[in-house]
Amino acid sequence: MMPVDDDEARVHCRLDELLEERGMTLARLAELVGVTVVNLSVLKNDRAKAVRFSTLTAVCDALECEVGDLLVVVPRS
Repeated sequence: MMPVDDDEARVHCRLDELLEERGMTLARLAELVGVTVVNLSVLKNDRAKAVRFSTLTAVCDALECEVGDLLVVVPRS
């Protein structure tokens, strides 16, 4: 098993916060975006290793946000 790159682990997805701000469920977002709830859950829980640009674009369109609103880099501790 390959070690986790420290920089990779520092990317945080703010999907929970954005959904709450918009009063939207993960299931509704999945419908709008055209991906499974499971795949969005992986993203939401910071377990995604990669994300397609088309998925990022669709999520941002549905949430009316920018990629930088959705994904942030957590400062090193």
